[in-house]
Amino acid sequence: MKIGIIGGTGVYDPGILHDIRTERVDTAYGEVELKFGHYKGEEIAFLARHGWTHSVPPHRVNYRANISALKDIGVERVIATSAVGSLNPSMKPGDFVILDQFLDFTKCRESTFFDGQDGRVVHVDFTQPYCPTVRESLIRAGRELGLAPHEKGCYVATEGPRFETPAEIHMYRMLGGDVVGMTGVPEVVLAREAGLCYGTVAIVTNFAAGISKAPLTHAEVVEAMKESSKRLRDYIMRAIDIMPRKRDCSCGNATGAVEGS
Repeated sequence: MKIGIIGGTGVYDPGILHDIRTERVDTAYGEVELKFGHYKGEEIAFLARHGWTHSVPPHRVNYRANISALKDIGVERVIATSAVGSLNPSMKPGDFVILDQFLDFTKCRESTFFDGQDGRVVHVDFTQPYCPTVRESLIRAGRELGLAPHEKGCYVATEGPRFETPAEIHMYRMLGGDVVGMTGVPEVVLAREAGLCYGTVAIVTNFAAGISKAPLTHAEVVEAMKESSKRLRDYIMRAIDIMPRKRDCSCGNATGAVEGS
């Protein structure tokens, strides 16, 4: 089973793994530093989305290089973590949310591998943006650990690095958004284009602007993630334990429909 973990804000500790080593992977989109380790005999790759010192802001993350690196080393399944603000009163700080849909409000990002350079026009189905098998493993793991995860959630992706205005949050709520973050797109899109099974467990760190009674700060997000870090590590490892060894979804064939020449 070839698993990759993408750690978001505050989730950089690969201490869940043993015999850890660091490697740099060259891709067509840039170099990526990964950490590798073993968990119950399985080799797992760990990628820090913002860099190992949190030096890369969300709008400057090299999403194409990150996903390419995981693909190139043979990863088939990805569990991603994401710190989010809540638009939904039932999704409170400290809660886990297993995303099932997204709304994309990013603006200036390289969001596809299929830019037409090879003469192909490719349209990828996104009826189910997140791998159903990875989602089910996360849902089951959350239940078994007594974490009561929200089993569905619509993620609103914003450009950042600023936080959203109360007016924007009001609009996102009207459109059906549940949580908001700055990094989930295009990561999920590129993973599907690369044929990877990808699922996200989001951790609510705060209520969003206009819902929260206090101004938002990045320090608040980091502190909330620290408080959830052990629960999150246990959560991810349990999901890996119960995930089927063979892929049984269509994520690997997502690019089957090709138009143009």
